[in-house]
Amino acid sequence: MAALANLRIDQGASFSSDVTVTNSDGDVVDLSGYTTSARMAKSYGASSYVDITASVASDATTGVIELTLTDTQTANLDAPSRYVYDVYITQTSSSTVTRVIEGVITVNPKV
Repeated sequence: MAALANLRIDQGASFSSDVTVTNSDGDVVDLSGYTTSARMAKSYGASSYVDITASVASDATTGVIELTLTDTQTANLDAPSRYVYDVYITQTSSSTVTRVIEGVITVNPKV
């Protein structure tokens, strides 16, 4: 089961958030040999979505994934609004995909 992490984004501002992947014992997962991806949508099963840039930290043993969106991307988000999002890791040797983090993103409107 994926961990839950709710996030907040300011419309029109650059966004960055680090999330840490842990196993069921609470131990950090070594992300060496993994790639990652993330996306957000207005609802589960929505046909349109926004890809979130997701990258494993330079020290993969920390289990940290950095999520980022540009100011242009956040300016195009509906606000005030809520989105749902998922973060996946893919083990490169086996192509096994696992959803590791999910949650709600609240978008705060700009002036």
